[in-house]
Amino acid sequence: MDWPAGVKAEALFSADTARSMMNSSEPAWSMLDPNNPSGLKAQLQSKLSAIGSKHPEGVEYVTIDERKGFVHVEEGAIVEPHVHLIGPCLIESKATIRSHAYVREYTWMMTESLLGHASESKHSLFLPGAKAPHFNYVGDSILGSNVNLGAGVKLSNLRNDGQHIGIWLDDVRRETGLRKFGAILGDNAQLGCNAVTNPGTVLGKSSMVHPNTTVSGYHAADSVVR
Repeated sequence: MDWPAGVKAEALFSADTARSMMNSSEPAWSMLDPNNPSGLKAQLQSKLSAIGSKHPEGVEYVTIDERKGFVHVEEGAIVEPHVHLIGPCLIESKATIRSHAYVREYTWMMTESLLGHASESKHSLFLPGAKAPHFNYVGDSILGSNVNLGAGVKLSNLRNDGQHIGIWLDDVRRETGLRKFGAILGDNAQLGCNAVTNPGTVLGKSSMVHPNTTVSGYHAADSVVR
């Protein structure tokens, strides 16, 4: 299927790291397909199998569950007390996980990204500098570089009826093929406090969502959503 350029990695992300991880001919959410041999799940498993397990040292009350895969926290990452980590997950150097965060399987936090107090992540990629700092839920999503989620922002990843997720593009509803798909947030997107993205939301670079707003579908770069 021919997908519009706006939903592909080159339009959404500037970092070479991001583009090298994603198929340039496919929409960015193909990275979230658990059956994709080059998706987030497969890439993370491959990397962790090469580097193995590494746990934070000198931090009290951090609990780790490696029944599904390795937990690797690089030297220089900050993990505060009362964090729970479930593997497979990778926390890169200079990333921060604040107290009482819940880091679930297939979370990949790149350098200088942040998951905050009482926030939860699952099967998601935080590109460099992406931040979910206060009471956030990030499920089956990709956060571009320097994205910021305001307090209470939720990236909903599952329809109430459990059906596969579609997205409206050029007045045509297209199927993503995914049952779980939260949001793709392009570089520098900013979401105000208590905003909610419905499953299958894509925001272009430097988009802004006003507080207390519910967002659906695709929005091009520099959009302002009220």
